[in-house]
Amino acid sequence: MAYLFRDLKIAVRHLIRSPGFVTATLLILALGIGATTAIFSMVEGVLLRPLPFPQSDQIMVISDTLSGVDMPAKGSVGVTPIDIRNYTHGTHSFTNLGGYQRIELDLSGIGDPAKVSATRMSAGVFPALAVEPLRGRFFTRQEDEQNEPVVVISFTMWENRFHGDPNVLGKKLLLNRRPYVIVGVMPQRFEFPLLPGHINHTELWIPMSFAPQDTSITAASDWSYDMVGRLKPGITAAQALNDLDGVAAETVRAYPASMAEFKMHPLMRPLYEETVEQARPLIRMLFLAVVVVLLIACANLAGLMFVRAISGRRDVAVRLALGARAATIVWQPILESLLLSVTGGVIGLILAAISLRLGASLLPETLPRLNAIGLNWQLAGFAIGLSVLTGIVCGLAPAFAATRTTVNATLKGGARTATSGAVHARLRSALVIAEVAVALILLATSGLLLKSFERMRQVDLGFRPDHTLAAAYALPRDQYGTQAAVDAFNLELENQLRQQPGVKSVGLTSKLPGSGAAGAVPFVAEGYVAPKGSSFDAGTMIIVEGNYFEALGIPLIRGRWFDQADTPTGQLAVMVNRRLAEQSWPGQDPIGKRLRFGTPSLKSPWGTVVGEVADVAEGSPDLPSKQQFYLPMKQANEMAGEMGSSGNVLGNRGYIVVRTALPPERMENVLPATVRSIDPQLPLNHVQSMEYTITNSEAPRRFNTVLICSFAAMAVLLAVLGIYSVIAFSVASRVQEMSIRIALGSQRHRIVRMVMVSGAKLVVVGCAIGLGGAFAASRLVRSFLFGVSAFDPLVMAGAAFLLLLLALAASLVPAWRAASVDFMQALRSE
Repeated sequence: MAYLFRDLKIAVRHLIRSPGFVTATLLILALGIGATTAIFSMVEGVLLRPLPFPQSDQIMVISDTLSGVDMPAKGSVGVTPIDIRNYTHGTHSFTNLGGYQRIELDLSGIGDPAKVSATRMSAGVFPALAVEPLRGRFFTRQEDEQNEPVVVISFTMWENRFHGDPNVLGKKLLLNRRPYVIVGVMPQRFEFPLLPGHINHTELWIPMSFAPQDTSITAASDWSYDMVGRLKPGITAAQALNDLDGVAAETVRAYPASMAEFKMHPLMRPLYEETVEQARPLIRMLFLAVVVVLLIACANLAGLMFVRAISGRRDVAVRLALGARAATIVWQPILESLLLSVTGGVIGLILAAISLRLGASLLPETLPRLNAIGLNWQLAGFAIGLSVLTGIVCGLAPAFAATRTTVNATLKGGARTATSGAVHARLRSALVIAEVAVALILLATSGLLLKSFERMRQVDLGFRPDHTLAAAYALPRDQYGTQAAVDAFNLELENQLRQQPGVKSVGLTSKLPGSGAAGAVPFVAEGYVAPKGSSFDAGTMIIVEGNYFEALGIPLIRGRWFDQADTPTGQLAVMVNRRLAEQSWPGQDPIGKRLRFGTPSLKSPWGTVVGEVADVAEGSPDLPSKQQFYLPMKQANEMAGEMGSSGNVLGNRGYIVVRTALPPERMENVLPATVRSIDPQLPLNHVQSMEYTITNSEAPRRFNTVLICSFAAMAVLLAVLGIYSVIAFSVASRVQEMSIRIALGSQRHRIVRMVMVSGAKLVVVGCAIGLGGAFAASRLVRSFLFGVSAFDPLVMAGAAFLLLLLALAASLVPAWRAASVDFMQALRSE
């Protein structure tokens, strides 16, 4: 131990003598290890850490798959209320099984009225998750079946709305103006459903409490629900899936004739896979990027240590001449490297903690379980272990240089020997080539993402988001239970909004462009023959009212808009988008063609196409366009035919869209105030401009691009520093050679060119290797690109050219120093 402390003192003394070297090294290590630790905390929190439920690997998510129709996610959809009922009562492979549905409710009676995110759940969901409430209890199966108004609230709502009141159980709150009794409070870190990008998103849970119409045969095609269950001990996933298959077959046999074309089978996946699937490609790419930065940082550190060791060869030779052991000579640079790496690792750990705390709000909404992302003792151990490993690896280069020191030659020849100098030069060059190669991979990737993002920004959205304000609304069923009451509210809302100063047009819609709210419904286009393997077609149905198209600036390609003549007793009218028109009636004028809602066997009324509009982006602009058809709200029930219901009420929820002459931000208070003047207890949700909605839809791709570009910039900076250090050291070690060249008449500009060419050679070799690496990594980034090849030649050439320019710039300073040397003084000093 005494020897160790002695060696530490010597190492510290050596490092203190080189403050510039120590500062540069600590900065490089702090950036490399800090970035690696921060990204690894995301990997650990999202992908590696198990779900916060006991034996979470036994928790399964159940959904249906539909074939014979163009459905999202390769035919995977949710489940229907009939599925929930049949799977719950007909299967025997689960200890607990239940369904759930995410909804929004109007909360009042406690503080200001507000929209809250809620979840309807069967009584079996909480037991399937095997969790316990913080206070109180869960609702029972009997309360679920008997539609009892009980509610379990989140820890966040308990703290914010009830100020942590220990006597909260038994108190009431109004949900959609119906009183509910609080029976339980969930723990602080409980989350379910596990939604991407949100922490404690759901604020309360209420019983599913299916109404008779929810499980009637007319609701058999409502796949807006989800299911979760826990496998019984000893039951395999294959056995459970066979169990579900048998129940699904019975369910399909009971379908109405209008759904005869549906081919449905159950799909079962672990809840963990369902949660992390979307985030896995991004996490993997980020981890690869940060590993690249760490490798460059290590190469830089090894190069700096190597140069320092070569500069100190005379000291090593003296120590060897005085009898120092070779093991001691090897140990000393490794110990210095360890001191630097561990110190840099501690600084990097602090930087990682700060970046995670400050950057949590900037993480993309594709990341689930954000509250699981953070530093803990395991991650701190990972950072320190990584620091130690980095120190040992980077200390091997100077240790190798020390073992190559020849005492006699070094002491006689001023620390220069031809053989060792050539070996050292090749090793330094190899490090720089490796830095350039891996930097090019990141730089090319960032170039591809930038070009992809720019292509996405150039996509025609099909509408004009400028000067447009939107908000979501939902009318409570008890107060607006009839179509007449809903129509009266909507008409009054449109009339009052039109009278507001600055309002140009107002419309209502069931789905808002750019919000991602969509869903495929079957339809039949007259004369269209579905391709082999598909029994019918599907598209997005949008119900509109008022001047919806004018409010959003959706261009009319041909035909007319909906008008006052489109009443329930008039001719049924439909408007279609360009893609539906081209797919259903290629090369024909769609005006006057007929289309009906449902499947071929469903005898629903035909609607006549009266207008064709542009393809409107339903979510992020980089998503492919879908077939869309529009129905006027006054005729939607008539168009549904057998799929409709006499008690069905339309227009009681959706979105308000207002085009204004003023900036939308100045109108954000006008919209809620107008709604309150009609119904003081009705809150609005997501009151925001359409430009903000589009910006949010672009956020995940923007985040990916900015983050990878940041890593690329860091990698290029480190690579340029590496090139500079190698060229500068090479020039410093060749001062006598440069002096002789100048003394013999060589022009100084030739010296500059020679030095810069030597730097350019390293970059050219590194770029050639890096292009091969970029081609190998193209599979990883392909899923993140839009409208760009994963090996775009312009991007690759541009990245290589940029690195070459930066390398020449990094070589210019040492080249200028070499050309400016005073050859007389240099020759005398030698």
